Amino acid sequence: MNVSFGTRELFDLSVAWVALGVAFTVFLQRDLRSALVGGLAGGLPSGLLAAAGRAFALSMITVGIGFLLHELAHKVVAIRFGQRAQFRADYGMLLLAIAGAFAGFLFAAPGAVYHRGRITARQNGLIALAGPLTNVGLAVAFAPLLFSPGFFGEVGTLGVGINLLLAGFNMLPFGPLDGKSVLRWSKVVFVLTFVPTAALAAIGLFVVF
Repeated sequence: MNVSFGTRELFDLSVAWVALGVAFTVFLQRDLRSALVGGLAGGLPSGLLAAAGRAFALSMITVGIGFLLHELAHKVVAIRFGQRAQFRADYGMLLLAIAGAFAGFLFAAPGAVYHRGRITARQNGLIALAGPLTNVGLAVAFAPLLFSPGFFGEVGTLGVGINLLLAGFNMLPFGPLDGKSVLRWSKVVFVLTFVPTAALAAIGLFVVF
């Protein structure tokens, strides 16, 4: 299996990763959001700038990696089934994510992996399922950091919470979300995956907020 990336695809992945990092930084840092919305005539206080840098690093490690590996899981499984697959960023939705963060809410749909070729409903369902299951796996990977002190503890908390939320959200059976493809393939598999991921997403919501 040959997994390769084109120049545009790498660019789109990089832009989406950074844009999500910025959006979550603004969303998580209320003081930064207020300062940016209010204007920068007096500049940003050094303490606020340091907090913003910390939040950006935190967002890139947790949200960014959660998004990146979710999409790469789709791509790898699609290629495994003989598909031609590439990620494409949705620049309009990325701008909406950043603008929404300034307004105090966050909705992130940074793009998607598009694949083509002959495929069965089962294969398409498995491609869709790979993303949410990857997020569950990442939540497990971040879990040992939950009780660590300082920055590593923050990485654990946000890493677990965000990845559980991503898994549950993407399993919703609506629009372009992964749950719709899984449901189209198998109602039994959908129920067996949606119920636990929805429960885990509720836990993730509690962990993050």
